[in-house]
Amino acid sequence: MKPTIVLVGRPNVGKSTLFNRLTKSRDAIVADMPGLTRDRHYGHGKLGTKPYLVVDTGGFEPLVKEGILHEMARQTEQAIAEADAVIFVVDGRSGLTPHDKEIANKLRRLARPVFVAVNKAEGMNSGMVEADFHELGLGEPNAISAAHGEGVRGLVELALEAFPEPDEHEEQSSAIRVAIVGRPNVGKSTMINTLLGEERVIAFDAPGTTRDSIEIDFERGGKQYVLVDTAGMRKRGKVFESIEKFSVVKTLQSIEDANVVILMVDAQADVSDQDAHIADFIVQSGRALVVAVNKWDGLDAYTREQTRETLQRKLKFLSFAKFHFVSAKENIGLESVFRSVDSAFAAAMTKMSTPRLARVLADAVAKQAPPKHGVFRPKPRYAHQGGSNPPIIVVHGNAVDQIADSYRRYLEHTFREAFKLQGTPLRIQFVTAKNPFADKDKK
Repeated sequence: MKPTIVLVGRPNVGKSTLFNRLTKSRDAIVADMPGLTRDRHYGHGKLGTKPYLVVDTGGFEPLVKEGILHEMARQTEQAIAEADAVIFVVDGRSGLTPHDKEIANKLRRLARPVFVAVNKAEGMNSGMVEADFHELGLGEPNAISAAHGEGVRGLVELALEAFPEPDEHEEQSSAIRVAIVGRPNVGKSTMINTLLGEERVIAFDAPGTTRDSIEIDFERGGKQYVLVDTAGMRKRGKVFESIEKFSVVKTLQSIEDANVVILMVDAQADVSDQDAHIADFIVQSGRALVVAVNKWDGLDAYTREQTRETLQRKLKFLSFAKFHFVSAKENIGLESVFRSVDSAFAAAMTKMSTPRLARVLADAVAKQAPPKHGVFRPKPRYAHQGGSNPPIIVVHGNAVDQIADSYRRYLEHTFREAFKLQGTPLRIQFVTAKNPFADKDKK
């Protein structure tokens, strides 16, 4: 299981900049104003052969008792409770503040390794900029610059030092792992109980009843499955008893370990940013996906139509996935959900022959050539499969690294239709042929 690193700190110390650096993305919005991040962002990182998950939290205001800052603090405490390691980001140019000391007091009570990152230290003497922060009592501070990348690799090496290298030869079970994810009270446990025909997990009309991820062996149509009911927060002392029991970190780890994810959405509640964040993480993880819109039986015809339009608008990036409108409580539509689970898993593991990939690519280019990039037009020449789960198609040619995103989407749609890849993300990688005259031009 990938270790999880959570970034915490007061507002405007550079957590989102560090998140973008660690994930090699621009997923977190960065601006020179405090409090911009109000929800958690989740991403993937890798250092050498060690992959990890990163959680970017909002500015931590542990003493605030109400309002949006209090909610941000609750979310941050939730993320910390589930972390494998915490990076406490402070501002080296502002120096140590009372706010930093309050956060440090919280972190010292946790049975978690904490690493102090003294950010914005570019152009400064590292020993001097670190000196103030020894007072926090959280070990040796580490001077870094998230914006310029200085010291970041060493910091991550420290955070991951205690975690073993991933075992590439670990035996895989033949059972299909199906993680059921969604917000509290959306009906995850009810769906599992209905599928099993017995009350194996507690289902109660209150959010957060499930306290930890639960794995249950399940057989259907002669096939073996492991159902994973993702879950509430692990209990870590009374300090966290009042926090919303929706374990984002446990959900992320369950997604990573799954073969197929069922994303459950409440038809009687609006699609939230949390739904969209988790859905995006599923896509970025490359997991096969089925969407189950639960509590559909309680809606009238007009509301159903409005709900369909809302889902199409807010989750349009999940167009590759099959949507099912179900009632877990009444066992309506669950059979079709599992048929889609089977087909999504098959699509994720599909094998595509090189000759057929080449023919599909040639037909796609003949039908619509890539748009010019400057005075040159990219020329895709051949393709082969580069991996499965998710399927990866590697396209070779001249200047294909200059292919526009719109044409990438066109090729993705073409390959998806040709190989019937509904239910799984599809990756297309472009490899440009080396210019044989490049070295001669330098002479």
